[in-house]
Amino acid sequence: MSQSAVTQHQPTRGQSQGQLVWRRFKRHRPAVLSAIVLVGLALLAVTSIGWGPIPGWWHKSYSALYPLANPDGGPTFSVDSAFPFIHPGAHPFGQDDIGHDMFAMTMRGFQQSLTVMFVMGFGAGLIGVVVGAVAGYFRGWVDGVLLRVIEMTTILPTGVVGAVLGNWAGGKGTSAVVLGAALALMAWPQMARLVRGEFFALREREFVDASRLAGASNRRLIFKHILPGAVGVVVVQTTLLMAVSMLTEVSLSYLGFGIKYPDTSLGTLIFEYKDTFDLRPWLFWWPGVLIVAVALAINFLGDGLRDAFDPQQRRLPTPGRLRRAARAAAKSASRSGKASITAADAAPNVPAEPSDHAEGPGAGTPSTAASPVPPADATESSDPPEGPANG
Repeated sequence: MSQSAVTQHQPTRGQSQGQLVWRRFKRHRPAVLSAIVLVGLALLAVTSIGWGPIPGWWHKSYSALYPLANPDGGPTFSVDSAFPFIHPGAHPFGQDDIGHDMFAMTMRGFQQSLTVMFVMGFGAGLIGVVVGAVAGYFRGWVDGVLLRVIEMTTILPTGVVGAVLGNWAGGKGTSAVVLGAALALMAWPQMARLVRGEFFALREREFVDASRLAGASNRRLIFKHILPGAVGVVVVQTTLLMAVSMLTEVSLSYLGFGIKYPDTSLGTLIFEYKDTFDLRPWLFWWPGVLIVAVALAINFLGDGLRDAFDPQQRRLPTPGRLRRAARAAAKSASRSGKASITAADAAPNVPAEPSDHAEGPGAGTPSTAASPVPPADATESSDPPEGPANG
């Protein structure tokens, strides 16, 4: 038996939900690139100056003072045509007026902003999933009570409450973790509403009724059978919460209600050096570039995850993709046309069979069905032709 026959008889293996999601996610190039950028920036922040037990390869501290390498504290980063082409120097991001290394301070601020982002995103997601799942599954008075709690939390002025909580949490020893947890208490209602709506639709499905008849408990039905069906909404909303938390922390720190000295964050750096933008713009550049890059990357990542988890959403093809498809179709048509012409030229000359409807001599014997036959009644009722008169 040939190898092709063996391959044709092999059974086709299905793909799991995770494999389908991963295949659709890989097709979204901006989302894949955004994920690579986020992972790269996070690794840079963690490994450069160290974080907790992780040692760092950058030998300068964010809290120490160093002599100014340049008279104005400008960056020592340079690019040369000779190998190794890039020369970071002693202070690649420059220094402030008293000698702080801006690279170390930017990495420390990025670490704190990442901490707030992850704590607020996952904390708000966890609270919203639990509240929305319970409200959507049990309904009745449980749903009514939890819905009133969601509405009361939603109508609170988020900016004012966030500033109060941020000012209280900003001076703590673990300021980033406390600030993220405090902001998570204000950001969960949207997640709860979305999960509640998903549970309303999924709890009426046949597989839930079958599991309930099989004796599954409410907790198993919620977390084992229904919640996996809403994982797409949860993942996408969590990424959006992380983007919002990043901007919220930057806003509070810029206003002076976030992380405070001696620690720092990206928003704190922008707040401290906002007056030096005209004279020393490098003190403002690097925190701003990181904030914009992380916010855009998280939004692109959320778009990719939404398309991966929701196959019903179809993106419109770009003009470039339409042009490529038209060129491919034209090439395929031209190849098929050439193949048909070649096959016609290679075929032997076979005389054509005589046609039943051919006219003229040599056209063959016409068939009986092709000859018109007059109706019988018309033939019988016709008068005889006139002939010459009989003498």
